[in-house]
Amino acid sequence: MAVFWRWWTAGAVSSAGTAVGAVALPLTALIALDATPLQMGVVAAAGYVAWLVIGMPAGVLVQRLPLRGAQIAADLVRAAAVASVPLSWYLGALTIAQLVAVALVVSLANVVFGVANATFLPSIVPPERLEARNSLNSATEAVTTLGGPAVAGLLVQALGAVPVLFVDAVSYLCSAALLRTLPPRRAGASAERPLIRDGLRFVARHPVMGPGMWTAAAVNFVCGAQLALFPLYLVRDLHTPPGWVGLLLAVEGAGTLLGAALTTRVTARLGTARALLLASAVAVSGAMIIPLGTAWAAYAAFVLGSVVFAGGVVVMSVTMRTYRQLASPPDLLARVIATVRFVSWGAIPIGSLLAGLFAGHAGARPALFAFGAATVLAPLALLRSPIRRLRDLTDYAPAPAVA
Repeated sequence: MAVFWRWWTAGAVSSAGTAVGAVALPLTALIALDATPLQMGVVAAAGYVAWLVIGMPAGVLVQRLPLRGAQIAADLVRAAAVASVPLSWYLGALTIAQLVAVALVVSLANVVFGVANATFLPSIVPPERLEARNSLNSATEAVTTLGGPAVAGLLVQALGAVPVLFVDAVSYLCSAALLRTLPPRRAGASAERPLIRDGLRFVARHPVMGPGMWTAAAVNFVCGAQLALFPLYLVRDLHTPPGWVGLLLAVEGAGTLLGAALTTRVTARLGTARALLLASAVAVSGAMIIPLGTAWAAYAAFVLGSVVFAGGVVVMSVTMRTYRQLASPPDLLARVIATVRFVSWGAIPIGSLLAGLFAGHAGARPALFAFGAATVLAPLALLRSPIRRLRDLTDYAPAPAVA
């Protein structure tokens, strides 16, 4: 169990720094470089576009590499990339192009780290504890998401956006040092050479994982739009000071924390399939509340909508992630995770780019309404699948029988 807690601590430290960087980087573009809406969309998209580039091969890559070594290497690459921003700023050479390049490099490292990290967890946790541990991880991310942006906003107001990025770089170094103490692990062995298409075929044909993947893609498409639109909406539409921007962006963490705390209770009472359907409907309502109101009512709607949306999303995420880890054959797990993230996380940069283009013509608030309405695709994908007739996801045929 000590192994799990060292693994968890490494992720928590890294997540805290990332939460700070998630506020500091777009504010650097807005405040230090006076970015346009389209440039904001490009910066936000670059942070996730790697899932479209190497998302699928990452599963095969991780299966061939030591899991611990892959995570450590990703941490070191991220630390170097993020640290280059304040260094360039001090030299007077920082540009939007560099911010895009840094976001892209970090994105590439995030892909490898994310797949390796999710594949590592089932090797150190018994199956009956997986949902609880996944909920704990989501709760930890919620705490860092709640505290990180708030702290970042205050630091940005006191020091400026660029110097705060050093905090993010140091967090990756601390994570790498902690991961170095873990035992070596590898993904499940396969008698044949691992092929990318095996994971894709397995997920696409699976009656539960397939619809779950498309549901996640719909939600992440909206999340990508929000990444680009939230700073614009708060700073330029509502004229929010940087310190308040951090606090308002942090409320998403409160919703994530609430959702993580309720996941096991909701799934135990309703069943995992019914909980998934309910959570998707909750996410839709939250997305539509966010851009409502004017003056102080706009802030209240932003807070309420962000909490509701994040709470629904995290219940969906934990439920499906646990099912994938339990139902996937060990030799396919890394490729299943990579396939799902390629499709679902690949939707994030698409949402960011389209949101930046839309906001450049129509404004941030109309864009938030338009992309919030797209969240309805999430429950529709579930209702058109066998999931609508199930109480628990495991009530359907087990994954190996479907492969």
